[in-house]
Amino acid sequence: MIEKVNPSHPDKIADRIAGAIVDLAYRMLEDPKVAAEVLIGHGECHIIIETNVAFRYEDIAKIVLRIAGPGIRLGVKIVPQDEHLAENQKYIVRCGDNGIFRGMPITEEQRELSEIARDIYSVYPTDGKYILDGDRLIICQSNADSGDLLFMYPDADVNPLGPWTGGTDTDTGATNRKLGSDMADSVTGGGLHGKDLSKADVSVNIYAFLKAQVTGKPVSISCAIGDTRVDGKPYSEIVNAARTYIKMIGGFEKLAEWGLF
Repeated sequence: MIEKVNPSHPDKIADRIAGAIVDLAYRMLEDPKVAAEVLIGHGECHIIIETNVAFRYEDIAKIVLRIAGPGIRLGVKIVPQDEHLAENQKYIVRCGDNGIFRGMPITEEQRELSEIARDIYSVYPTDGKYILDGDRLIICQSNADSGDLLFMYPDADVNPLGPWTGGTDTDTGATNRKLGSDMADSVTGGGLHGKDLSKADVSVNIYAFLKAQVTGKPVSISCAIGDTRVDGKPYSEIVNAARTYIKMIGGFEKLAEWGLF
């Protein structure tokens, strides 16, 4: 059983804004420190950023306009990263957080739903949520012709409550609220979006997930803030593995669109 939401779901709108802020940070600094939280809905967007980057309000506003559209009242609070955390990261690549992480191989059911979600989104790029539970496919797709969806997937349960509008005018979105959709069975306590690569929530999550796909076995990792070695190797190697993956897919905002699968 797996649930997948598309990039226009309100929670993914929040994730994408947070990811775009991290992309901007890496364009401004080679090794930025940033953690961004986004809450958006019903014409308002509130963003809190802890960072060492000199962001401009205007640049953040452009990101929100591009991803969420016009008519959003924006509130942005930018504060410096905690001085003790900053000092810990100053001279060497160290683990930026405590955490436990799990990587799990993707199942055929999860791959199938990921493909279905992408196929529907290519036709209807609006808020949507999809569930696959064995032979049962549930499609909740906003601003869509149910007949067309049933033509695509004749045995699916399509919009059980009928047509709906969706988007941030219907529901609120918050960063890292759809980790099951992003990571499947690899879900951990650490949020994947809105953070730089020094954060274990980003790098160790990505590393564990990728390792599980290669080995075909579950991967369990724990780490403490300040660790220079994680999973038996320098933390810098884990960061670089995550960096390579992020570059390959096109950035942090791209990661936020669909997650890791």
